[in-house]
Amino acid sequence: MSESAEGYARAFAQAWLAQDTAALGRLFAPDADFLSLTGAWAEGRTEIERTLRAELKGAFARAKLVTGRAKVRPIAPGAAVVHQRFVLSGVLNADGSDAGRIGAILMAVLVWEAGVWSAVSAQFTAEG
Repeated sequence: MSESAEGYARAFAQAWLAQDTAALGRLFAPDADFLSLTGAWAEGRTEIERTLRAELKGAFARAKLVTGRAKVRPIAPGAAVVHQRFVLSGVLNADGSDAGRIGAILMAVLVWEAGVWSAVSAQFTAEG
């Protein structure tokens, strides 16, 4: 959950770095859609948490996330789009080797409900 649209990506990064999938899940509406870094499509908070838990135990177990440029665009009262650039390091290839630095973008459509901003749809994808 995020109390500001501007704070959403920061909350996402903090939960990701802590590998706190419950906190990550709370950033999403109960019926949200999510496309993950591995290309997995998760529907609903429970599936989103399960997907992120698996990814954070796998290739992203040692990953560090550094925030870059961000933009929040209000699109209607109680709705906004967030774009956040990240740099990932510590990602493991399938053979266990280091994948090097990877650019990633979080794009989330947020709604204001019950006093918090949560994503109804989000993509966390690699750049390029």
